[in-house]
Amino acid sequence: MILHCCKYQGAGNDFVILDNRKGDVLLTDAQVNRLCDRRFGIGADGLMLLGAPACEGMDFSMRYFNADGPEGTMCGNGGRCLVAFAAHLGLKKFEFTAIDGYHRAEILEYGETKCIVRLKMRDLKPENGRNPVERLSDGCFLNTGSPHFVGFVDDVSAYDVDTNGKRLRYDNRFEGGTNVNFVEAVKQDREDAPRGLKVRTYERGVEAETWACGTGVTASSIAAYAYGIQTYDTDKNGRIYFNVQTLGDRLSVDFLTPSDGCFEDIHLTGPAAKVFETEIDIDSLFL
Repeated sequence: MILHCCKYQGAGNDFVILDNRKGDVLLTDAQVNRLCDRRFGIGADGLMLLGAPACEGMDFSMRYFNADGPEGTMCGNGGRCLVAFAAHLGLKKFEFTAIDGYHRAEILEYGETKCIVRLKMRDLKPENGRNPVERLSDGCFLNTGSPHFVGFVDDVSAYDVDTNGKRLRYDNRFEGGTNVNFVEAVKQDREDAPRGLKVRTYERGVEAETWACGTGVTASSIAAYAYGIQTYDTDKNGRIYFNVQTLGDRLSVDFLTPSDGCFEDIHLTGPAAKVFETEIDIDSLFL
């Protein structure tokens, strides 16, 4: 089977993307895993299918698959890359459904290879009387479309993300496992270094540190606000803005000032770039 594939990256978080609006792309877990393999396939942190709209009023649908094969939860950088892919296909509106529900996006800057995309994430609200940011002895846990542990450290650049991420990813407190983020609060010490957060993420499904994680950056920003870490800016309407530095690039997260424990109108903004496109015989990858 010949597949027409595109590769995109958002802050170094990279994805294989296929246009599946006709519904004729059916991949097994093993095929997804091989396409994402960096030695035997194209190489990526995950794979996405842009599908036909799942309901009236939507422009397309999103399915995300982890690099190890199974369908995964929401991917923020993936969502931004899928919107750039849709724009490069000629779509003008970007309202879509993913596994965690409704999303919309806008292209702030359009380029033939690189776009700046602002993506609305899911709202976080109390459920069954529980705060959406669950405080733990060593950090906190929240779900921003994917489950995330967030821990605060003094020097994230020197932190052993692989060892500690692997340990927490399988912690029995998190049913089904979790993504793991380590966060350093950065105060503005010079004009060209804006205050904000530095975030490194160990991703489940990849089972390694990735260069960025959109839902992780979102979770880290919300957790920092909930913990009173004041490395953010506000506008006259009370909207909160976090600048976030990842290994791959700078991203930003903004949301309304929380009320009644709700975090609403959350947006993730950053670059999404086309790396290349190709055709590949999926069967040849297993010879």
